[in-house]
Formats: sequence, C-alpha cells, structure tokens
Amino acid sequence: MVNNAEKTLLAEAGRRIRAARAGQALSLEQLARLTGISAPALSLIETGKRDPRLTTLKRISDALRVPLTLLIADGGSEAPPRSSTAASEGYDLGDYQ
Repeated sequence: MVNNAEKTLLAEAGRRIRAARAGQALSLEQLARLTGISAPALSLIETGKRDPRLTTLKRISDALRVPLTLLIADGGSEAPPRSSTAASEGYDLGDYQ
C-alpha cells in the first residue's frame, strides 16, 4: 500500500516527466517509441498512478536527455544538514545491530 508521502513523490516525479516531455514537444507515443515503454504505462507514470522501477526512470531520463536526478528530486535542492551524532543514533535498529 502506498502512503501519502509516496503518492506525493510519485505525482511530483510524474509532473517532472510530463514537463520535460512537453518542453521537448514530444507526445506520449513518441516517448514510448524512444523508451520502449508503452504510452499507457507512461501516462500512468506521469499521473503518479504507477510506481516505476529505477531502471524505467533511467530509460525515461535517457530518452528525454535529462539527468535522472531531475526526475526524482524530492523538492529540496539543498543537501540535508549534517549531524554530529553517530549514524545509527535516533533509529530503532532493533535486531539489526
């Protein structure tokens, strides 16, 4: 089951893909030919209704000639703040330690 944060992430990635495609005046059918991904599947990705694999996103980014990171950025362009605490502090790692 996809939670709200994941739905938002998928919708934002889909909007970025659609914007990049539209910016290059490509139709869904043209992008489908370039990627080998069906137009209906691309439509579902663009509308955030399908959770694409990383390899699928890479095929799309290559076809659009944009960096993969542009499609999957989570909205924050700045790096997260560095913490002075140990990497595992603050996480419940339970049986994994």
